[in-house]
Amino acid sequence: MDFAIKVGTSDKQRGACVVAGIFESRKMSETAKILDKATEGYIKNILASGDMEGKANTSLLLHNVPNTQFKRILLIGLGKEQEFKEKTFLSAIGSILNTLQKTAVTDVTLSLPDFPLKQKNSDWKVTQTAIAVSTSLYRFDQLKSKPDNDRSQLRKVVLCINDRAELPGCENALQQGLAIAKGMNLTKDLGNQAPNICTPTYLAKQAKDLAKTHKLKATVLEEKDMEKLGMGSLLAVARGSDQPAKLIVLEYQGLTKKDNPVVLVGKGVTFDTGGISLKPAAEMDEMKFDMSGAASVLGAMLATAELKLPINLIGIIPATENMPSGKATKPGDVVTSMSGQTIEILNTDAEGRLILCDALTYAERYNPKLVIDIATLTGACVIALGNFTTGLLSNDEQLAQELIAAGEQAVDKAWQLPLGDDYQELLKSNFADIANIGGRAAGTITAACFLSRFTKKYRWAHLDIAGTAWKSGKDKGSTGRPVPLLMQFLISQAK
Repeated sequence: MDFAIKVGTSDKQRGACVVAGIFESRKMSETAKILDKATEGYIKNILASGDMEGKANTSLLLHNVPNTQFKRILLIGLGKEQEFKEKTFLSAIGSILNTLQKTAVTDVTLSLPDFPLKQKNSDWKVTQTAIAVSTSLYRFDQLKSKPDNDRSQLRKVVLCINDRAELPGCENALQQGLAIAKGMNLTKDLGNQAPNICTPTYLAKQAKDLAKTHKLKATVLEEKDMEKLGMGSLLAVARGSDQPAKLIVLEYQGLTKKDNPVVLVGKGVTFDTGGISLKPAAEMDEMKFDMSGAASVLGAMLATAELKLPINLIGIIPATENMPSGKATKPGDVVTSMSGQTIEILNTDAEGRLILCDALTYAERYNPKLVIDIATLTGACVIALGNFTTGLLSNDEQLAQELIAAGEQAVDKAWQLPLGDDYQELLKSNFADIANIGGRAAGTITAACFLSRFTKKYRWAHLDIAGTAWKSGKDKGSTGRPVPLLMQFLISQAK
């Protein structure tokens, strides 16, 4: 996909299609007014006919309009002008792309000032448009004998701005949007891949390939290495699988070695049956997405390297399957984590925290500036926040607020839940230092409380993406989240 940013009104361009916004009550955007004048009232007559009223997410494609340099004009409904917000902008861009996807249009031109966002400048619109276009074009059909036949013909997007002073910022914003989209696509590809293909060994190979193409340092620890380090908690989850566990480490250096790194830790359970605490059969196929945290770490590493951010970044991925077998860990087993803390495993389906805790302890050796773990950790988070918002818990309030702000900016929102001593009481065990579950109540919080026992030596935040990492139903597939949130946070940190 080619993008171009031009200074001036869109009517000065030429191509296959130009977009003109229409607000409710048939009020025309500036582009629509200019096109209407050039066509001697053609658009005004269309609006008078009642075919387009300007309601949000409506569209009307006009062909062969006289006195224009475009083969088509796409009228897009923008709703009420005084209520136009970020969500309306994203919906409008989505409607444009959905409409054009059903046509033979190869290029489209739109004017960003047509979208009146008081709180967001052109930079933001450029970034979001680049991500939206990539999302619209994304397909995962690698495993099909024939590619999907609904691929768009769109090959170029021209974005017009009025002020030449905005051009450098918009060009930078475009590069950010394209890098984030690339990271999201990698995350989606890994999440959507079949679990018989996407094993811990496969994830390790993807990390090594990424390191080769983007000059990263890749290290893969095998089970024997983890045994020497005392990672009894991680290995307890891997015990039931024939696939060997891996601890994958990627290092990106954008600053000097003395600068403390940001560390991302991603849960990489490439398939989760629940182990001996077996899950119900319904929708178990979606447990291939249980490595979405790991996939988002790889996506963020890719986007960071693409942008050459001035930051030191480390990605740590504990990767394993969680399978039932004669060797599998049983409810009631007690294991010793790398930190030396003992854990009573009351439910083998609460396995994500068991692999993360050893990875979080391993992160200490990098003397991190801060650590963020990303995990499809609890069904309780889906109950609490649905499929719209990522759960956030942290031992540092400033870090939590920075992540919330990044999510707001990236339209990839997170919501903070409490992390208090009262909840820690629910993890008491009669037979070990800590139990791996705390009962049904406050399941997302007690899972984070468990992880917090292993994060005493640094600033830490936990992102529970169980509700946001993938979609079910007819649109089943990875969303690429929370790569936008992570990248906005990292870009802010780099500044």
